[in-house]
Amino acid sequence: MRNSTRSNVDPFIVMDVMEAARQAEDAGRHIIHMEVGQPSTGAPAAARDALAKELDQDALGYTVALGLPALRKRIAQLYGEWYNVDLNPERVVITPGSSGAFLLSFTALFDSGDRVGIGAPGYPSYRQILHALGLTPVDIETSLDHRLQPVPQDLAGLDLAGLMVASPANPTGTMLDKPAMAALIEAAQAQGAAFISDEIYHGIEYEAKAVTALEVTDDCYVINSFSKYFSMTGWRVGWMVVPDDHVRVVERIAQNMFICAPHASQVAALAAMDCQEELQANLAVYAENRRLMMEGLPKAGFDRIAPPDGAFYVYADVSDLTDDSRAFAKEILDQAGVAVTPGLDFDPKRGATTLRFSYARSTADIEEGLSRLKTFMERRGR
Repeated sequence: MRNSTRSNVDPFIVMDVMEAARQAEDAGRHIIHMEVGQPSTGAPAAARDALAKELDQDALGYTVALGLPALRKRIAQLYGEWYNVDLNPERVVITPGSSGAFLLSFTALFDSGDRVGIGAPGYPSYRQILHALGLTPVDIETSLDHRLQPVPQDLAGLDLAGLMVASPANPTGTMLDKPAMAALIEAAQAQGAAFISDEIYHGIEYEAKAVTALEVTDDCYVINSFSKYFSMTGWRVGWMVVPDDHVRVVERIAQNMFICAPHASQVAALAAMDCQEELQANLAVYAENRRLMMEGLPKAGFDRIAPPDGAFYVYADVSDLTDDSRAFAKEILDQAGVAVTPGLDFDPKRGATTLRFSYARSTADIEEGLSRLKTFMERRGR
């Protein structure tokens, strides 16, 4: 049977690393996971309790396509609490994770063949989802001078129908401040490009609060998720905020693509939003892990790094150590028992000389992983 050309997408390499790590664990090895951006904590206790109670009272069937009204209202409230933005709950759309939001956004905004700009390095699934939808991903090669974030001059001559940015970014953890965000929005709008802001790492910031694109304009799409700050990766629930005149467009697509986000996950997500004490305790763990990484990675020999502003990643230039990050990551897994992600996932052109280290796990895991990396690099002779 034939396959479509749209189906010819690259693998998500971090998932291959996860599988190799799983096989090593099945063989009896103890692996430290620095490859995947998944919190080691589960959903907040009150979220699990709320769902347990709901299961005794409700069949948990379909919700309306836009999501539970109470959850949409609570998310709108969050924008007032975090950013002092007055948001109409009617503009909030609940989605099956941020991945569902990407599908809805790209389908609602773009036609086949449209060119959509994405920063490189950047989250690899942007590129693959765009390709699978018959769109044209345009990698914008970012520079260290701009902390690996796009800047307005990068858009010149690209003829974009859309621009997607992430702040805090994956894999770098860098953020856009409000002037930088505003400048990118203005540059995109000047060439008629829709602006999409991926904000799924909001809440995980260290020295400054992340800026939402909604502080600058309502003429944008904003995507967020309960996976990261709210520690609910496997629950597959996220949200997006769209302009007033796009709500019905997105709703029609969501009705046909997904019917709705999982009802059970929406119930838990609503309760999770009021678990600030537990969630801030998780953030304190990430902050300590970040401190350990910024001290321990250079001691191990990974010294070409910059402090991340948010998220839970360190992106390292390892060009002095290898020109094949995939083989190097395999060597680290095989010899040190530490799973890390080769940069090829995030930057097809320059990723052969970069690695991403995640510090989303427990502090004990991070300490052990850094110790193993130091021993490995000493034996390797760096």
